[in-house]
Amino acid sequence: MRVLGIETSCDDTGIAIYDSKKGLLINEVYNQRNLHNIYGGVVPELASREHMTAMIFLLKKIFKNKSITECIDIIAYTAGPGLVGSLLVGATFACSLGLSLNKPVLPVHHMEAHLLSPMLNFKSIKFPFIALLVSGKHTQIIGAYKFGKYEILGNCLDDAAGEAFDKTAKLLGLKYPGGAELSKLACNGIEDYCYFPRPMIHHPSLNFSFSGLKTFAAQKINKCNQSIQEKANIARAFENAVIDVLLIKTKKALKKQKWKRLVIAGGVSANHNLREKSKKMVKKYFNGKVFYSSPEFCTDNGAMIAYLGFLRQKEAKNPQLEILVKPKWSINDLFF
Repeated sequence: MRVLGIETSCDDTGIAIYDSKKGLLINEVYNQRNLHNIYGGVVPELASREHMTAMIFLLKKIFKNKSITECIDIIAYTAGPGLVGSLLVGATFACSLGLSLNKPVLPVHHMEAHLLSPMLNFKSIKFPFIALLVSGKHTQIIGAYKFGKYEILGNCLDDAAGEAFDKTAKLLGLKYPGGAELSKLACNGIEDYCYFPRPMIHHPSLNFSFSGLKTFAAQKINKCNQSIQEKANIARAFENAVIDVLLIKTKKALKKQKWKRLVIAGGVSANHNLREKSKKMVKKYFNGKVFYSSPEFCTDNGAMIAYLGFLRQKEAKNPQLEILVKPKWSINDLFF
Protein backbone atom coordinates (compact mmCIF):
# COMPACT_ATOMS: atom_id res chain seq x y z
CA MET A 1 0.00 0.00 0.00
CA ARG A 2 1.42 3.35 -1.05
CA VAL A 3 -0.26 6.62 -0.02
CA LEU A 4 0.27 10.14 -1.33
CA GLY A 5 -0.38 12.70 1.43
CA ILE A 6 -1.26 16.36 0.79
CA GLU A 7 -1.21 18.93 3.62
CA THR A 8 -2.46 22.52 3.19
CA SER A 9 -4.21 23.39 6.46
CA CYS A 10 -2.48 26.73 7.05
CA ASP A 11 0.73 28.14 5.54
CA ASP A 12 2.89 25.03 4.94
CA THR A 13 2.47 22.98 1.78
CA GLY A 14 3.38 19.35 2.42
CA ILE A 15 3.60 16.44 -0.02
CA ALA A 16 4.71 12.97 1.05
CA ILE A 17 4.52 9.32 0.05
CA TYR A 18 4.27 6.56 2.66
CA ASP A 19 4.79 2.90 1.82
CA SER A 20 3.34 0.21 4.10
CA LYS A 21 6.52 -1.90 3.83
CA LYS A 22 9.31 0.62 3.24
CA GLY A 23 7.95 3.46 5.38
CA LEU A 24 8.29 7.12 4.39
CA LEU A 25 9.68 7.44 0.85
CA ILE A 26 9.29 11.16 0.15
CA ASN A 27 8.55 14.15 2.38
CA GLU A 28 8.64 17.60 0.80
CA VAL A 29 7.56 20.79 2.57
CA TYR A 30 7.31 24.32 1.21
CA ASN A 31 7.28 26.93 3.97
CA GLN A 32 5.71 30.38 3.51
CA ARG A 33 7.53 31.91 6.47
CA ASN A 34 9.29 34.66 4.49
CA LEU A 35 6.04 35.73 2.82
CA HIS A 36 4.05 36.13 6.05
CA ASN A 37 6.93 37.54 8.09
CA ILE A 38 6.32 40.88 6.35
CA TYR A 39 2.86 41.05 7.96
CA GLY A 40 3.75 39.54 11.32
CA GLY A 41 1.32 36.65 10.90
CA VAL A 42 -0.44 34.43 8.37
CA VAL A 43 -2.56 36.24 5.76
CA PRO A 44 -5.17 33.61 4.72
CA GLU A 45 -5.70 34.82 1.14
CA LEU A 46 -1.97 34.96 0.43
CA ALA A 47 -1.50 31.53 2.02
CA SER A 48 -4.09 29.88 -0.25
CA ARG A 49 -2.61 31.50 -3.38
CA GLU A 50 0.88 30.38 -2.42
CA HIS A 51 -0.36 26.82 -1.89
CA MET A 52 -1.49 26.66 -5.53
CA THR A 53 1.97 27.56 -6.80
CA ALA A 54 3.81 25.38 -4.29
CA MET A 55 1.57 22.35 -4.92
CA ILE A 56 2.40 22.25 -8.62
CA PHE A 57 6.11 22.74 -7.94
CA LEU A 58 6.32 19.98 -5.32
CA LEU A 59 4.25 17.47 -7.28
CA LYS A 60 6.33 18.00 -10.41
CA LYS A 61 9.41 17.44 -8.30
CA ILE A 62 8.32 14.14 -6.77
CA PHE A 63 6.62 12.78 -9.93
CA LYS A 64 10.00 12.81 -11.66
CA ASN A 65 10.70 9.61 -9.71
CA LYS A 66 8.34 7.35 -11.66
CA SER A 67 9.38 4.19 -9.83
CA ILE A 68 7.80 5.67 -6.70
CA THR A 69 4.84 7.63 -8.02
CA GLU A 70 3.52 5.05 -10.52
CA CYS A 71 2.60 2.73 -7.64
CA ILE A 72 0.43 5.18 -5.65
CA ASP A 73 -2.71 3.46 -4.35
CA ILE A 74 -4.49 6.20 -2.37
CA ILE A 75 -4.42 10.00 -2.20
CA ALA A 76 -5.03 11.42 1.30
CA TYR A 77 -5.53 15.11 2.02
CA THR A 78 -6.14 17.37 5.00
CA ALA A 79 -9.85 18.19 5.11
CA GLY A 80 -9.74 20.13 8.40
CA PRO A 81 -9.46 21.82 10.72
CA GLY A 82 -7.68 24.81 9.19
CA LEU A 83 -8.05 27.89 7.01
CA VAL A 84 -10.89 27.29 4.58
CA GLY A 85 -9.05 28.75 1.56
CA SER A 86 -5.93 26.70 2.19
CA LEU A 87 -7.95 23.54 2.80
CA LEU A 88 -9.86 24.02 -0.46
CA VAL A 89 -6.64 24.23 -2.48
CA GLY A 90 -5.37 20.91 -1.14
CA ALA A 91 -8.76 19.20 -1.33
CA THR A 92 -9.43 20.34 -4.90
CA PHE A 93 -5.97 19.29 -6.00
CA ALA A 94 -6.25 15.88 -4.33
CA CYS A 95 -9.69 15.13 -5.79
CA SER A 96 -8.65 16.29 -9.25
CA LEU A 97 -5.51 14.18 -9.10
CA GLY A 98 -7.50 11.17 -7.93
CA LEU A 99 -9.94 11.60 -10.79
CA SER A 100 -7.18 11.92 -13.41
CA LEU A 101 -5.19 8.95 -12.07
CA ASN A 102 -8.30 6.91 -11.19
CA LYS A 103 -7.17 6.53 -7.59
CA PRO A 104 -9.32 6.55 -4.43
CA VAL A 105 -9.25 9.73 -2.35
CA LEU A 106 -9.41 10.08 1.42
CA PRO A 107 -10.09 13.23 3.53
CA VAL A 108 -8.32 13.05 6.91
CA HIS A 109 -8.25 15.02 10.16
CA HIS A 110 -5.28 17.33 10.65
CA MET A 111 -5.10 16.99 14.43
CA GLU A 112 -5.44 13.20 14.37
CA ALA A 113 -2.49 13.20 11.97
CA HIS A 114 -0.47 15.28 14.45
CA LEU A 115 -1.54 13.02 17.33
CA LEU A 116 -0.31 9.90 15.52
CA SER A 117 2.79 11.47 13.90
CA PRO A 118 5.16 10.15 16.62
CA MET A 119 4.33 6.68 15.26
CA LEU A 120 6.45 7.58 12.23
CA ASN A 121 9.39 7.30 14.63
CA PHE A 122 8.00 4.91 17.26
CA LYS A 123 5.94 2.06 15.84
CA SER A 124 5.76 0.57 19.32
CA ILE A 125 3.37 3.20 20.76
CA LYS A 126 0.38 1.42 22.23
CA PHE A 127 -3.08 2.65 23.15
CA PRO A 128 -4.35 3.98 25.47
CA PHE A 129 -2.31 7.13 26.07
CA ILE A 130 -2.65 10.80 26.90
CA ALA A 131 -1.81 13.17 24.05
CA LEU A 132 -0.76 16.78 24.50
CA LEU A 133 -1.34 18.58 21.20
CA VAL A 134 0.41 21.95 21.25
CA SER A 135 0.52 24.17 18.17
CA GLY A 136 -0.14 27.70 16.99
CA LYS A 137 -3.89 27.09 16.81
CA HIS A 138 -4.53 24.25 19.26
CA THR A 139 -3.64 23.37 22.82
CA GLN A 140 -5.49 20.21 23.80
CA ILE A 141 -5.17 17.28 26.17
CA ILE A 142 -6.67 14.23 24.51
CA GLY A 143 -7.47 10.80 25.84
CA ALA A 144 -6.58 8.33 23.07
CA TYR A 145 -8.43 5.14 23.98
CA LYS A 146 -7.79 3.33 20.71
CA PHE A 147 -7.25 4.22 17.06
CA GLY A 148 -10.13 6.47 16.02
CA LYS A 149 -11.57 6.89 19.51
CA TYR A 150 -10.42 10.12 21.15
CA GLU A 151 -11.81 12.41 23.82
CA ILE A 152 -10.82 16.04 24.38
CA LEU A 153 -10.12 16.24 28.10
CA GLY A 154 -8.77 19.79 28.10
CA ASN A 155 -8.96 22.61 25.58
CA CYS A 156 -7.69 26.15 25.09
CA LEU A 157 -10.18 28.86 26.04
CA ASP A 158 -8.38 31.65 24.14
CA ASP A 159 -4.86 31.89 22.69
CA ALA A 160 -3.19 28.55 22.02
CA ALA A 161 0.27 28.06 23.51
CA GLY A 162 1.99 28.39 20.14
CA GLU A 163 0.01 31.54 19.39
CA ALA A 164 1.04 33.01 22.76
CA PHE A 165 4.66 32.17 21.96
CA ASP A 166 4.47 33.89 18.56
CA LYS A 167 2.68 37.00 19.89
CA THR A 168 5.11 37.40 22.79
CA ALA A 169 8.02 36.94 20.41
CA LYS A 170 6.62 39.74 18.27
CA LEU A 171 6.45 41.99 21.36
CA LEU A 172 10.13 41.17 21.94
CA GLY A 173 10.95 42.30 18.40
CA LEU A 174 11.54 38.81 16.99
CA LYS A 175 10.56 37.68 13.50
CA TYR A 176 7.44 35.62 12.70
CA PRO A 177 6.94 32.82 13.50
CA GLY A 178 8.71 33.70 16.69
CA GLY A 179 8.16 30.69 18.94
CA ALA A 180 11.46 29.03 18.07
CA GLU A 181 13.28 32.37 18.17
CA LEU A 182 11.86 33.11 21.63
CA SER A 183 13.15 29.75 22.88
CA LYS A 184 16.62 30.52 21.52
CA LEU A 185 16.58 33.89 23.26
CA ALA A 186 15.35 32.25 26.48
CA CYS A 187 18.48 30.08 26.60
CA ASN A 188 20.45 33.21 27.52
CA GLY A 189 17.99 34.32 30.18
CA ILE A 190 18.71 34.24 33.92
CA GLU A 191 16.71 31.57 35.74
CA ASP A 192 14.17 32.92 38.27
CA TYR A 193 15.05 36.53 37.36
CA CYS A 194 11.34 37.36 37.27
CA TYR A 195 8.18 35.41 37.97
CA PHE A 196 5.26 34.87 35.60
CA PRO A 197 1.86 33.58 36.78
CA ARG A 198 0.72 30.04 35.95
CA PRO A 199 -2.88 30.52 34.68
CA MET A 200 -5.61 28.07 35.71
CA ILE A 201 -3.30 25.53 37.38
CA HIS A 202 -5.65 25.34 40.37
CA HIS A 203 -8.80 25.18 38.28
CA PRO A 204 -10.49 21.74 38.50
CA SER A 205 -10.78 21.47 34.70
CA LEU A 206 -7.94 20.55 32.33
CA ASN A 207 -8.53 23.64 30.18
CA PHE A 208 -5.89 26.25 29.32
CA SER A 209 -5.80 30.04 29.06
CA PHE A 210 -2.74 31.91 27.81
CA SER A 211 -4.08 35.33 26.77
CA GLY A 212 -3.52 36.78 30.26
CA LEU A 213 0.04 35.46 30.30
CA LYS A 214 0.67 37.21 26.99
CA THR A 215 -0.70 40.47 28.47
CA PHE A 216 1.53 40.05 31.52
CA ALA A 217 4.52 39.59 29.19
CA ALA A 218 3.57 42.77 27.29
CA GLN A 219 3.57 44.75 30.54
CA LYS A 220 6.95 43.35 31.53
CA ILE A 221 8.44 44.16 28.13
CA ASN A 222 7.12 47.74 28.19
CA LYS A 223 8.67 48.33 31.62
CA CYS A 224 12.07 46.72 30.94
CA ASN A 225 15.17 48.61 29.75
CA GLN A 226 14.93 46.91 26.32
CA SER A 227 18.41 45.39 26.58
CA ILE A 228 19.04 41.97 25.00
CA GLN A 229 19.70 40.45 28.43
CA GLU A 230 16.49 41.86 29.88
CA LYS A 231 14.50 40.51 26.94
CA ALA A 232 16.19 37.13 27.34
CA ASN A 233 15.20 37.07 31.02
CA ILE A 234 11.57 37.78 30.14
CA ALA A 235 11.62 35.16 27.37
CA ARG A 236 12.92 32.54 29.81
CA ALA A 237 10.35 33.38 32.46
CA PHE A 238 7.56 33.29 29.88
CA GLU A 239 8.68 29.96 28.41
CA ASN A 240 8.99 28.40 31.87
CA ALA A 241 5.48 29.54 32.77
CA VAL A 242 3.91 28.07 29.61
CA ILE A 243 5.74 24.75 29.99
CA ASP A 244 4.82 24.50 33.67
CA VAL A 245 1.14 25.04 32.90
CA LEU A 246 1.20 22.45 30.09
CA LEU A 247 2.85 19.83 32.28
CA ILE A 248 0.79 20.50 35.41
CA LYS A 249 -2.40 19.95 33.42
CA THR A 250 -0.95 16.92 31.61
CA LYS A 251 0.11 15.40 34.93
CA LYS A 252 -3.48 15.77 36.18
CA ALA A 253 -4.77 14.04 33.06
CA LEU A 254 -2.38 11.10 33.41
CA LYS A 255 -3.33 10.75 37.07
CA LYS A 256 -7.04 10.94 36.28
CA GLN A 257 -6.88 8.30 33.55
CA LYS A 258 -4.29 6.17 35.43
CA TRP A 259 -2.18 5.84 32.28
CA LYS A 260 1.61 5.86 31.92
CA ARG A 261 2.11 6.81 28.28
CA LEU A 262 2.25 10.40 27.03
CA VAL A 263 2.43 11.56 23.42
CA ILE A 264 3.38 15.18 22.71
CA ALA A 265 2.73 16.49 19.19
CA GLY A 266 2.31 19.73 17.25
CA GLY A 267 4.73 22.54 16.47
CA VAL A 268 5.49 23.43 20.11
CA SER A 269 6.42 19.79 20.81
CA ALA A 270 9.80 20.56 19.21
CA ASN A 271 10.63 22.77 22.22
CA HIS A 272 13.67 21.26 23.93
CA ASN A 273 12.70 22.28 27.48
CA LEU A 274 9.19 20.88 27.08
CA ARG A 275 10.63 17.55 25.98
CA GLU A 276 13.17 17.33 28.80
CA LYS A 277 10.77 18.39 31.56
CA SER A 278 8.00 16.10 30.32
CA LYS A 279 10.35 13.10 30.36
CA LYS A 280 11.36 13.83 33.95
CA MET A 281 7.76 14.38 35.03
CA VAL A 282 6.40 11.17 33.51
CA LYS A 283 9.34 9.12 34.78
CA LYS A 284 9.18 10.54 38.32
CA TYR A 285 5.43 10.37 38.95
CA PHE A 286 4.26 7.52 36.70
CA ASN A 287 7.36 5.51 35.81
CA GLY A 288 6.10 5.92 32.26
CA LYS A 289 7.37 7.04 28.90
CA VAL A 290 7.00 10.06 26.62
CA PHE A 291 6.85 9.88 22.82
CA TYR A 292 7.24 12.74 20.34
CA SER A 293 8.07 13.20 16.68
CA SER A 294 11.42 14.07 15.23
CA PRO A 295 11.55 17.86 14.58
CA GLU A 296 10.65 17.64 10.87
CA PHE A 297 7.33 15.97 11.77
CA CYS A 298 6.36 18.41 14.54
CA THR A 299 5.22 21.21 12.25
CA ASP A 300 2.66 20.70 9.47
CA ASN A 301 3.84 18.13 6.92
CA GLY A 302 2.57 15.67 4.34
CA ALA A 303 4.22 12.67 6.01
CA MET A 304 1.71 12.56 8.86
CA ILE A 305 -1.18 12.89 6.37
CA ALA A 306 0.16 10.04 4.22
CA TYR A 307 0.68 7.86 7.30
CA LEU A 308 -2.83 8.53 8.60
CA GLY A 309 -4.14 7.80 5.09
CA PHE A 310 -2.46 4.41 5.30
CA LEU A 311 -4.08 3.71 8.68
CA ARG A 312 -7.51 4.73 7.35
CA GLN A 313 -7.14 3.16 3.90
CA LYS A 314 -10.42 1.21 4.18
CA GLU A 315 -12.35 4.49 4.26
CA ALA A 316 -10.95 5.74 0.94
CA LYS A 317 -13.56 6.29 -1.76
CA ASN A 318 -13.33 5.93 -5.51
CA PRO A 319 -12.61 9.13 -7.46
CA GLN A 320 -15.47 11.58 -7.19
CA LEU A 321 -16.17 15.23 -7.85
CA GLU A 322 -17.31 15.93 -4.27
CA ILE A 323 -14.71 18.06 -2.48
CA LEU A 324 -14.94 17.84 1.31
CA VAL A 325 -13.46 20.37 3.74
CA LYS A 326 -14.35 21.08 7.35
CA PRO A 327 -12.51 24.17 8.73
CA LYS A 328 -13.86 23.60 12.25
CA TRP A 329 -13.63 19.88 12.77
CA SER A 330 -13.37 18.42 16.27
CA ILE A 331 -11.33 15.29 16.80
CA ASN A 332 -14.32 14.04 18.83
CA ASP A 333 -16.23 13.85 15.54
CA LEU A 334 -13.95 12.28 12.96
CA PHE A 335 -16.42 11.37 10.26
CA PHE A 336 -18.17 13.54 7.69
